[in-house]
Amino acid sequence: MVDSSSSGSMSSSSTDAPLTERQHAIIAQVERHGFVAIEALAREFDITPQTARRDINALCRRGRLQRFHGGAGLPPTTENLAYETREGLHADAKRDIAALAARHIPDHSAVAIGLGTTAQAIALALRHHRGLRVITNNLRVAATLSAVASNEVIMAGGVVRSLDAGVTGESAIDFFRDFRVDYAVMSISGLAIDGTLMDFDYHEVRLLQAMLAHARQRYLLIDSSKYGRKALMRVATLADFDALFTDRAPDGALADTIAGLGLPLHVTPA
Repeated sequence: MVDSSSSGSMSSSSTDAPLTERQHAIIAQVERHGFVAIEALAREFDITPQTARRDINALCRRGRLQRFHGGAGLPPTTENLAYETREGLHADAKRDIAALAARHIPDHSAVAIGLGTTAQAIALALRHHRGLRVITNNLRVAATLSAVASNEVIMAGGVVRSLDAGVTGESAIDFFRDFRVDYAVMSISGLAIDGTLMDFDYHEVRLLQAMLAHARQRYLLIDSSKYGRKALMRVATLADFDALFTDRAPDGALADTIAGLGLPLHVTPA
């Protein structure tokens, strides 16, 4: 089932715009060979080196490629982008995805929210809800939703990471296991075409798994830049979720995977 709307229009930044057919082909070339030179791309696609360089730079800003001298290769699967960089990427898409998901969460719900820039987006989208009980290890989320007087925010204890104001470690994992929430709302670093969810950090992966195991409804919020993106560790599969919220419907093998699961797919307005 696809939930979409055609009302209205919005401008998008270069990082939110859809990939061009040539950019998809460039990614495929890099995945096939491990590295492509700018001069070779210019010959392959009959474009100028400057145009090839612009495509490479655009794909690097999205985290799809990594720039090297004279060309580009695949980004590392062991390291995510810095929080400040991720916060600026696809910001409009994350905001709209979060707003769409928030409409599927009623007032007076118990909601588990983890780490990441999309988590902050869902917290902002839930500010107009009332009577929420929010279970989180994210200080940014806690600050946003505790400002609503009718909400109750329960915060994990432990060591706060300086890079994203998140609390991780064994105590945070045990914390999530103590609750049985109505909704777990989370994002992920990469989604393989077979429906496998991937992430970079071992502790975050275990936190996400604890959230999934103790929620009645599990919502996955991802922007389309995560389709096909690789990361180091397996978190779960799409079969573990009750709904997927995104800015663009997947195509190809990933679309077939979602259809085969019968997973409800909610897409933001174009």
